Parts: sequence; C-alpha cells; structure tokens
Amino acid sequence: MKQTILTIALTAVCSLSQAQIKAITENGEEVVLFENGQWEYTEGNEYVEEEILMNPVKFTRPATSAFLLKSTKFNVGTYLDSKKWTIEKGKGDDAYEYQLTLNQGDLYAMMITEQVEIPLESLKAIALENARDVAPDVYVVKEEYRMVNGLRVLMMQMNGTLSGIKFSYYGYYFSSEKGTIQFIGYTSQNLLSKYQKTIEDLLNGLVQY
Repeated sequence: MKQTILTIALTAVCSLSQAQIKAITENGEEVVLFENGQWEYTEGNEYVEEEILMNPVKFTRPATSAFLLKSTKFNVGTYLDSKKWTIEKGKGDDAYEYQLTLNQGDLYAMMITEQVEIPLESLKAIALENARDVAPDVYVVKEEYRMVNGLRVLMMQMNGTLSGIKFSYYGYYFSSEKGTIQFIGYTSQNLLSKYQKTIEDLLNGLVQY
C-alpha cells in the first residue's frame, strides 16, 4: 500500500465493527484504519498520486553563501553564510550528519546523509515515514522538482504537530550513485513565512563537489 500524502482529517468517524476507524484524507479519499496502525482504501476510493511538476526556475546559491559545509559520507555539501548559522556535527546515533541553528531566530536545519542511492520517488515516501515517527499527523503541503546548482532535487514542504506545537518542514531531497541527502529546514508554522527566504537561501547552497 502506498502511504504517501495521507493525512487523517479531524472528522474521523468510528466504526463499531472490527475496531476500525473510517477517515478522510486531505485528497478526499475514504480510508479504513485498523488498531495495528495499518490502513486501506475503502472500495472505490483508491488514490491516484498526482504527477510532481518541475519548477522552471533555475535555483543558485546566494553570493553571501561563501562557506562550503562538506559531507564526510559522499561528495555533497552546502554553501552557507557562516555568520548566520551555528553548525553542530552529529554524534553517535544521531540521524543527522549536521544540525544548523540560525544565530538570531527560531529556525533550524539538518543534513541527513547516507551512502545509498534512493530514487527520489521512494525518498519522498521515506521522508514522510521518518517525519511521522515524530509527528503522526504530518502531511505534504507543497512538492515540486527543482534544478538547484545543476542538481535535480525534490522540494517538499510538510506540516505537522509535535507536543502541541504546529511546525513546518521545508526541505530538499537529492540522490545520486554516490549517496543520498535529506536537507531540511524546520520552524513553527506561524514563523515559516518570516523565515522562508532564509531557509531557501540555505537550501539553495546545495552542491556536489
């Protein structure tokens, strides 16, 4: 079963048979939820995933992004403004290779890298699954392909709730025969419009070297 772009609406209705819950996704399809966490479409409500379109704009790194933060796992990194960001290298079992914090503001980012090639279409599903480990109500707000410094990436914005806080993930996803990166900025939903240019300036530093 595909588990992409599935957000259970607040109008979920309980069904008394077999401990099932009927709910409506953000795309208007009716699904049945089971106690074990599995779900399936009700008859006649199979979801057909929409094509992800390519943004015609060519994205490049800002002139102020002069410092290259390199991954140690494969030949990918990001140019950034080192005066704006504090960089922390992941340790031990941390999922991320680097975590970044905006020096003046409530904006954060992380670079998750691995030496495995993953098709972007599969990477989208993996990113959603990872996000739902933290916030089960995560859903996709916007998605598109972009050309960023010559790299074809998937841009995806996801919204969700964690400990009562409404947050947004805004990230680039890229994979090649050398490895895969999930490069994600995140903040609260009410601050996303304030920080969107700052997030995009950071993400648009993504390069292969």
